[in-house]
Amino acid sequence: MTGKIDVEGREITIISRDQEDFISLTDIARYKERERTDYIIQNWLRNRNTIEFLGIWEHLNNPNFKPIEFDGFRKQAGLNSSFWYHLS
Repeated sequence: MTGKIDVEGREITIISRDQEDFISLTDIARYKERERTDYIIQNWLRNRNTIEFLGIWEHLNNPNFKPIEFDGFRKQAGLNSSFWYHLS
């Protein structure tokens, strides 16, 4: 099920699956820089704190999480050489 919420006058998409809600990062990024949401999300994903958060979330919620493989991503987070492309 898909819905919308209003956050400080901004419409944010929410998708509900299996009694869990997921928010649209693209909708949130759109209010930072409307034409370049890809750069906003890309920069967020290069942030070391974001990578640490995602690792903890995966560890708690993903029974197939591979912490040793994830450690390579974590060590690269925040470095200038760390650059992930969005392919679409």
